[in-house]
Amino acid sequence: MKNLFKIALIAAGPFVISPVFAQTHKDTTFGQKISKTAKKVSHTTKTTAVKVGHKTSQIAANSESTIVDKKYNGKVAPGNHNVYIDKNSKYYYVNKKGHRVYVKESQLINKPAH
Repeated sequence: MKNLFKIALIAAGPFVISPVFAQTHKDTTFGQKISKTAKKVSHTTKTTAVKVGHKTSQIAANSESTIVDKKYNGKVAPGNHNVYIDKNSKYYYVNKKGHRVYVKESQLINKPAH
């Protein structure tokens, strides 16, 4: 039992001591101006991330609606979106951001023939 206790102390030692030797990071960009290209890259990255997030949300919401709710065949919502009927018999479609947009039955359009 004593040997087991010694082995456990030796194994835990580096994890206990390592935070003492951790170094802090000094921010070198404080007070410096950001170049125009860096701003453009940052803006492009942010807008692309938002677009990817919206598309992911839309795909997930459409998949969930297809599985959980009933699809209304023969009718489409404004903008040619698929219409679903939820458990409360309300009509909705999923927009580009992945949000449900509820519509009245009078707003539905006959599906165009291909």
